Amino acid sequence: MEYFDLGIIGAGPAGYTAALHAASTGQKVILFEKENIGGVCLNKGCIPTKSILHASELYYKLQNSQECGICAENITLDYSKVIERKNKTIEKLRKGIELALKNAKVTVINSEAKIIDKEKIESENTIYNCKKIICAIGAIPRIVKGLEFDKEFLLSSDDILNLEALPKSILIVGSGAIGIEWARIFSNFGVETILVELAQHLLPIADIEVSKRIERIFKTKKIKFYTKTSIEKIENKTITLSNGEILEPEKVLVAIGRTPNPTVKIDGVEYIGDVSGEIQLAHYAIKQALATTQNINFEKQLVPSVVYGSPEIAWIGKREQDLEGEEYKKSTVLLSALGKAHCDDETEGFIKLVEQNGKIIGAHIVSAEASALIQQITIAMQNNIYVEKLKEICFAHPTYSEGIFEGLFKL
Repeated sequence: MEYFDLGIIGAGPAGYTAALHAASTGQKVILFEKENIGGVCLNKGCIPTKSILHASELYYKLQNSQECGICAENITLDYSKVIERKNKTIEKLRKGIELALKNAKVTVINSEAKIIDKEKIESENTIYNCKKIICAIGAIPRIVKGLEFDKEFLLSSDDILNLEALPKSILIVGSGAIGIEWARIFSNFGVETILVELAQHLLPIADIEVSKRIERIFKTKKIKFYTKTSIEKIENKTITLSNGEILEPEKVLVAIGRTPNPTVKIDGVEYIGDVSGEIQLAHYAIKQALATTQNINFEKQLVPSVVYGSPEIAWIGKREQDLEGEEYKKSTVLLSALGKAHCDDETEGFIKLVEQNGKIIGAHIVSAEASALIQQITIAMQNNIYVEKLKEICFAHPTYSEGIFEGLFKL
């Protein structure tokens, strides 16, 4: 029987981060992964999706670059090359993680593992004794009755990455981050795209003004969507919606979230990442790993969310609909007021700040570079910096960050 200070099952962001940081403190670490190092984020989620999204945006921009004086003719799309680049990107990043684990002297076992008790892991008929065990086996696409995946017509967010060719039309069920990003991808590539959302607005987890702006953008992009609508019936690849509409898409992407991988919870074992049943974001999983291996705690109410595409969408803290009945101030700066936005032809969107008792308690951004902008607000909120103090900061010009600066003076 082999002995380790830490045994980890699952090599996604939670698992490999925990392994690397525990090893950096001198611990003897063993990491089990039955599939590919990097987990869902690297292999089936964040990275492959953003790679394809980048290609779709480049394709769209080249087709709409005349106003910038660029006349590109005979633009063609080879989707197989898009997928080839996506796979190369994944492989490159995966090798980087594998090398980091090797250099950190983490023992990696590429096979399925089972937790026997709080100190024992079994894999391929071998028992490994561990002082501490972390389970980080992630999540899988949520399955709903009547919308079970068949990998041909009804696709999961995993299946959609394996398409060898673009469909002529697609119906996307659900408008969370996955649904919004894939709607943008397909629309950019010229695929007829329809979105169905059960809630009253698209991206229902976001601030109401963000949701309404996304709806406006989608209308401009001719992405058709139905809210307060569900799938009533599917028969012979013909879909009847609850509003009576009948659709015949070539493919259906069921993007209604992910659910933690089934596992038996054992006392004394720590569960982090998506399997914990908490926030399903890679950066949240990474912070959980740092908290358990380095005692670096974090404020769970201050985890930024980002939806990628053009424009990006990002938010943190309180939404306006969360503050009903409370006193608060808000400021909104339109992107069209910023010089940088005009230079970049990215004038669609806004930067919205919400303030209470002199401090920012929420920020909601629809803008180019929103994924970077939200981090400035996160730092301010995390450190309880007053709005008046933030006004003293010098913001560079011309930048999108100036929208934050202008917003401070409107509070």
